[in-house]
Amino acid sequence: MPDSVSNATRAKGFSGKAEKPIVAAQDLTKIFKDFWLRDRARAVDGITFHINRGEIFGLLGPNGAGKSTTIKLVLGLLKKTSGRLQVFGRSPTDVEIKKRIGYLPEESYLYPFLNARETLDYYAKLFRLDRRTRLRRIDELLDMVGLSAVQHRQVREYSKGMQRRIGLAQALINDPELLILDEPTTGLDPLGTRQVKELILELGRRGKTIVLSSHLLGDVEDCVTRMVILYGGKIRQEGTCDDLLVTRSRSVIETESLDEATLADIRRVLEQHHKRLDRISAPRQRLEELFVQLVERARSERLATSGAQHGGSTASFLKSMDADDGDRLLDRLVREDAETAVPKQEPVEAESRQETKKDAVIDSLLDAYDEEAGQTQSETTEPTPDRSSRRESEQGPDVDVIDSLLSDAEHRQGDDAGEGDRGR
Repeated sequence: MPDSVSNATRAKGFSGKAEKPIVAAQDLTKIFKDFWLRDRARAVDGITFHINRGEIFGLLGPNGAGKSTTIKLVLGLLKKTSGRLQVFGRSPTDVEIKKRIGYLPEESYLYPFLNARETLDYYAKLFRLDRRTRLRRIDELLDMVGLSAVQHRQVREYSKGMQRRIGLAQALINDPELLILDEPTTGLDPLGTRQVKELILELGRRGKTIVLSSHLLGDVEDCVTRMVILYGGKIRQEGTCDDLLVTRSRSVIETESLDEATLADIRRVLEQHHKRLDRISAPRQRLEELFVQLVERARSERLATSGAQHGGSTASFLKSMDADDGDRLLDRLVREDAETAVPKQEPVEAESRQETKKDAVIDSLLDAYDEEAGQTQSETTEPTPDRSSRRESEQGPDVDVIDSLLSDAEHRQGDDAGEGDRGR
């Protein structure tokens, strides 16, 4: 079967129809205008691309190439000038699709007076997550991005790298289907950068659709499955990493260390085939790998640090759930409900609590009546009967109210008579 046919077959769902892309743009254009409605900048100039479900898509280019403008168009934050753009098969301005998208902007726009927990709780409430879900996800995300130890510090005290970490956590709080990351590794140390790349790859394996925009081409190269390169608002090149980066004119062979005799034999074989050996060198370790080794060694010695810690594993709610995971989840929920269930009360204790509740209701009714009638202690010459003695009557509060009214009437008649005598 030809590759084109097999690829098309794999792209089809059970219905036999090809699955629609998550993002589809055709001749997309965005022109910014000045006050007089004259064209000031053509940020995006007729680009056409699509992003498939489960794909890690790279959006590359120098400053001013149109990357951030394209992202804002996809998010519905900007209105396109012309062309077509759909996200989840709908217009980017459709409010219903917002809950399916997570976004980490280029700059971390966070409330500085909130701490990490409050920040994540705020964004979780925007997605109307219940309290139990919010608490579980906040704990898992803080552990994942390495901020559990500093979760109660205000965000304004965080370094830029720590703010990027909490920004990444807020982008994942709603478990999005489409995750858009604009310069996610800016300000991160090599450990944080490596962790973010590993997280992106893990989310990609779990079926998330990710759009990654970055100036750090090495980071993009390690993560994306397909990319477009923008310049001047136009797409200059697109394809997979292998399509764009593999050099077909040269070959690299890597072996264990070779002695001179072996090298001489290799040269002789190459000469027989009219090939030359250009260079032999020992492989170099990447600086990132050396840095990570040094930090891990320091941590093993338990050296203190006031910065972010190395993150934990991927949050469980971001992982796909198979049948076994579902059974384990049900067992855990049943166990939690059993632990938090209120024990049954003894009959005597229940009766006592019921009586206390009735007493409280009666007291509140009497207070309401006193306020309505305008009674005060200074207007009466005799003390008001105790409420406990009122409840001794089988008639309840109705009899007490009648007695109180009669008593008030007698006292007022006596006061009126006294004032009349003084007047005469």
